[in-house]
This record gives sequence, C-alpha cells and structure tokens, in this order.
Amino acid sequence: MLDSAARRSMSNPSPETSSERVAAGSSFYAAMRILPPAQRDGMFEIYSFCRQVDDIADAEGPRDGRQAALEQWRRDLDDVYAGLPPERLRPLARTITTFALDKADFLAVVDGMEMDVVSTIVAPDLATLDLYCDRVASAVGRLCVRIFGMAHDDGIALSHHLGRALQLTNILRDIDEDADIGRVYLPRESLLAAGVTTLTPEAVRASRLDLACAPLIAQAKEHFAVSTTIMKRYPRGVVIAPKIMAEAYGAILDKLIARGFDTPRARVRVSKLRLIALLIKNKYF
Repeated sequence: MLDSAARRSMSNPSPETSSERVAAGSSFYAAMRILPPAQRDGMFEIYSFCRQVDDIADAEGPRDGRQAALEQWRRDLDDVYAGLPPERLRPLARTITTFALDKADFLAVVDGMEMDVVSTIVAPDLATLDLYCDRVASAVGRLCVRIFGMAHDDGIALSHHLGRALQLTNILRDIDEDADIGRVYLPRESLLAAGVTTLTPEAVRASRLDLACAPLIAQAKEHFAVSTTIMKRYPRGVVIAPKIMAEAYGAILDKLIARGFDTPRARVRVSKLRLIALLIKNKYF
C-alpha cells in the first residue's frame, strides 16, 4: 500500500515552490516527490531550469530574441557560480552547492537548446544528432546522477546511455509533431538509406518510415540495455527515479515498435495509471 504522503502527492499535489510548480507539469512529478527532501528539491530545480530553457527554444518569435534569452541564461549561470546568483536563482544556487553540480553540464543544456534556435534542425547527420542528444538529454543526466548519489564513472555512463535512450525514444515518438513545427530529427543517413530522398518535414511526415527508424530503435534498445545493467548494481533507493523513467520510456518504445511507422501514425503515450503502477512497483516491490 502507498503511505499517506505518497497518495497525497499523486492524487492531490500542491506544489509549494516556484520550481516545484514548474515540475508539477512533468509526467514524473510523483516520482520526484517520493525522493528524500534534499534530492527532491534538487530535482525540482534541475527540471525547472531545463523547462525554462526548453521553452525559449520552442517559443515563437525572432531567432535573435531567443538567442539573447539563452545568452542571458549563460550570464546568469556565470553569476551563480561566482557566488552572486540573481534572486530567482538562489534555490538553484543552493542545489548546485549542495550537490557540487558542474557548470559545464548546465551550459551544455543551453547549447543544446541553442541548436534548435540558430537554425531549424532538419535531418541532421549522425554526429550532429548524437551531439544534440548529449546536450539536451545526457547533460541533464549528468546533473541528476550527482543528486542520486551514484559513483562518478557509473553516473557518467548511465547519463550517456539513458539520456540517449530517452531522447531517441522522444524523437521516434514525436516525428509528426516535430514536422508540424518544421523539424526533422531523424538522421539523414538513415532516411537516405531507407529511400527517403526528399529531406523536408512535409516529405518525411508523408513517408513510410519503418526502415528509416530501425537504426534508431536498435540504438535506443542497446542504450536501455546498458542502462539497466548499470542500475542493477545499485540499491533501489539510489536509482528509483532513473529506473522509473527507463521503464516508462521503454514502454513507449515497445508501443512504437508495435504500432510501426507507416502513415498515419497514431500518437503513442503511457497512461498516468501505468506511471503510477511503475512508481508503486519500484518503491514497494
């Protein structure tokens, strides 16, 4: 059975801080809520940071305005690490100090968001796609594993593999939604090898993409498998949050494979009930 605090967090969450209010929009809010207080608050701060810079990248409006907003984040991070945090970032500064978070990882996330701002990503080459995944996903993981308390080498390895597994799954899930805003994250090598030679969002969205997606599916599966091996070396309490994320996104990948990538492609998601079941299983069993 769930304890009363866990039941309240899932049935009637009431965020108390601005960062927690931002995190409350996440599918994994309940998983973050069950962490010990210092870890929980740290995860809220990291999620809030990521959400804010991601919103800049996805906003409408001139590119130069969005680039300026990201550059302001770089200056704010400089101030945080110089011991002069802006008022709104004092909670993040406390998290950085408590868990000795690396400035380079925050900057990598900003750099990743800037990749979506400087130019619209359409069919990047494999090296560019991997760099993008490292910046927008694995760099976030490198911040999170410090909060979870993992050993350095295992934490870096888990960040590398799970970050890429999650991001590749996102890309496979969001093909049509990304095309709607002019983006294509499927790599050009895979598209061309599958016979998709017109590399525009409209053409990719209209194409049967089973062959083009197969290499990304294989990569995601391998990254998930390595991540699972790493997490098995740790007590449940240390890796509960990444384990829930891995299982949830693994379920999404399985559904995508079962659905296929021919047109029309129905939206795939994991229900809140499934997420709650994963939370209960990983916390109590």
